[in-house]
Amino acid sequence: MHRITLLLAFAFLASDVVLAAEKLSVVRVNVTTQSWDFHRPWGKRQPFTRRAIGAVLPGNRVLVTADLVANLTYLELENPEGGRKVPASVEAVDYEANLALLKTDAESDLLTGAPGLEIAESNIGDQLSVWQLENNGRLLVTKGPMTTAEMAAYPVDGGFLIYRVTVQIQGRDNSFTLPVVNGGKLTGVLMGYDAPSTNANIIPAPVIQHFLKDVATGHYAGFPRIGYTFSATRDPSLRRYAKIPDDVTGGVYINDTLKGGAAETAGLIKGDVLVRVDDFAVDQDGNFDDAAYGKIPVAHLFNVHHFVGDKVKLQILRAGERKTLEATLTHRAPSSYVSDPYIIDRRPHFVIVGGLILQELSRQYLKDFGADWLRRAPERLIYWDRFQGELFADGPRKLVFLSRVLPTSATVGYEELNHLLVTKINGVALQSLDDVPKALEKPVDGFHKIEFEEDPKTIYLDAAEIQKTERAVQMQYRLPALKFLD
Repeated sequence: MHRITLLLAFAFLASDVVLAAEKLSVVRVNVTTQSWDFHRPWGKRQPFTRRAIGAVLPGNRVLVTADLVANLTYLELENPEGGRKVPASVEAVDYEANLALLKTDAESDLLTGAPGLEIAESNIGDQLSVWQLENNGRLLVTKGPMTTAEMAAYPVDGGFLIYRVTVQIQGRDNSFTLPVVNGGKLTGVLMGYDAPSTNANIIPAPVIQHFLKDVATGHYAGFPRIGYTFSATRDPSLRRYAKIPDDVTGGVYINDTLKGGAAETAGLIKGDVLVRVDDFAVDQDGNFDDAAYGKIPVAHLFNVHHFVGDKVKLQILRAGERKTLEATLTHRAPSSYVSDPYIIDRRPHFVIVGGLILQELSRQYLKDFGADWLRRAPERLIYWDRFQGELFADGPRKLVFLSRVLPTSATVGYEELNHLLVTKINGVALQSLDDVPKALEKPVDGFHKIEFEEDPKTIYLDAAEIQKTERAVQMQYRLPALKFLD
């Protein structure tokens, strides 16, 4: 680790150091965020602040991770040596790719003069530089080798390409997001760092370039997905069962396709063997040979090599017979999932019935159990979220569940109920939380009949009692509202 001050000689005035720092195409980013509390969906958590280093790009735009600006309430940019600050806003954000593009007010000249960093890919073995700033604006550079390029999980997405770098990064109060540079060009943005192993996960140049090109169109569409699951075909028995000829060495067995997804629409079906995507052969593990990174999952071809609306050729074997399908790639919106993979920048939906808190299941709700949510969250909720595609392929559109019960005069005896899947209210099958208000308009013999998938199968609430105590419940628990629906 060492510090550089970009001096042109052995000694310079301090003002020259500051000026050099301004021309480094980095800027401090100060953020205040406040997230919704999914276990108390009518309220927010305490606000908190983060500080980061953003990479200035040509055109006076600043690149950071999307994590930094999630649930944003205030955003400002600050010059490297500190002191001068201007308000900023988010021009574009993609939480799946974990990238955000920031801009300042049109009249601000804070970024004027910064040349902006060009973007370039890196290769395994390259020495990459992680940039940080000292309090006085001087640049702190830490170098380390790029060890691998591989597919890995992003904060809210199952997998994109990452660069993995071995580097010892110093702790700084502005280190939430850091530029990663190679040869004077931006090659990535720091996404995660594990101090004990000194491993850094970097959002790489190919993902950044895809994001910026899509933003430049003016109609951001996101990263495409193909929509299938597969099994490797290393097992000789599976290869014989799938009728894969001896002269075909690769291929993966298609287990399922996403309903309405690009693969299903193209005609791909369970039991097909995918052997080639465009001009790239698919091996037995679902990888292809990338010219820069070697063997990486074929998903990279779909979500980074291509854009939404692109057509790709899928060469398959069906019962041993060769076929070619054409798929038009699409992006799946988070709201189209039965259990949303993320809910950011908007409040969660809820309806309170007499004290019963009804919500829609989401991964965000599960993550509110903490960093170890996979252990702490109720197993049945994790099960429903994880296997939603198979369990709820034919509906409902969203899972309405009873999260917990606020003790009231209308819910006596039900106070311990929680995390139960609600199937019907007053005989109306629920497709989403939007169905609840209308279902409540028709009590059964003066009672609301609420049915669950698990025990107790059915409970009854006095409709008149609920109506009479609504205001009292709202006042008692200091609820700003008894429901929120789009």
